Amino acid sequence: MLSPDSLHFEFQAGDEQLRLDQFVCHQLPKVSQTRVRRLISEGAIQVNGLPSLKGYRLATGDLVTVRMQAADKSSATPEAIPLSILFEDAHLIVVNKPRGLLVHPSHREKSGTLTNGLAWHFWQSEGEAVRPVLVHRLDRQTSGAIVVAKTPRASRTLSKHFRERWVKKTYLALVSGYVNSNHGEINGPIGAVEGVWPRWRIVDSGKPAKTTFIVRQRFAEHTLLEMEPLTGRTHQIRIHCASIGHPLTGDPIYATPPDPSAKEIGLQYHLLHAWQLHFRHPATNEPMSFTASPPPEMDLTIARLGARQ
Repeated sequence: MLSPDSLHFEFQAGDEQLRLDQFVCHQLPKVSQTRVRRLISEGAIQVNGLPSLKGYRLATGDLVTVRMQAADKSSATPEAIPLSILFEDAHLIVVNKPRGLLVHPSHREKSGTLTNGLAWHFWQSEGEAVRPVLVHRLDRQTSGAIVVAKTPRASRTLSKHFRERWVKKTYLALVSGYVNSNHGEINGPIGAVEGVWPRWRIVDSGKPAKTTFIVRQRFAEHTLLEMEPLTGRTHQIRIHCASIGHPLTGDPIYATPPDPSAKEIGLQYHLLHAWQLHFRHPATNEPMSFTASPPPEMDLTIARLGARQ
């Protein structure tokens, strides 16, 4: 029985007469040999109920038990956090992340993140250690589609695709003000500046950054944009929207001065949603496309704005 604190496996040896460490690595291919040997030395891997040595050659019928604590499974402690899974196979998983969920543990917060939830999901569904590997990120208050690798090979391939801009991401963003142009392009190099807030901003010394947009819906004092970041800079969409005088409504960092209408429509955070994600599968090279439904609060806010016109 799996529990939040430990994993328990039992395997019966065949007639291959493998060494204990080799046998366990074969049975649990997601667990590194280094970790297996450490577990053996700690007595967490036993043969017929007794501690053994890594070099012990198993006899036919030997019963091998493996006990692993949660910390041995992943860099993140598994936690039962509900996930909206759009797709999953042996190589990757695509999730519709809710607003407010941190993607990975930080030095301040060690639990309650997407990575913790994924570790739990892999644990429950596969019964073995699968380390979630992030190849891109979403801000805490940004919802939507995010792909996570499940193998080192998938991680390397997807990371390369992101670096070479083979991945297409489309966002929905509610911005303040009435955007007159039906479509446009925002160019502004983004970099970090020490000693100022916000740290990330448009600066001449920054890295090139480009975002395109299309107007999807206009309201009296707001506009819903479909946006595509052609580069992947920190806070790129938020910074670029603010740079053209249309910050994300409710953005606590880049909407300066704050938009008073945010409180009027009940917004205490920005509405930015990773709506569509297009990439090639890291193992098959087949094109994959996913659409993540906007969170209920985004639909509700847009409905309120439409009713006020």
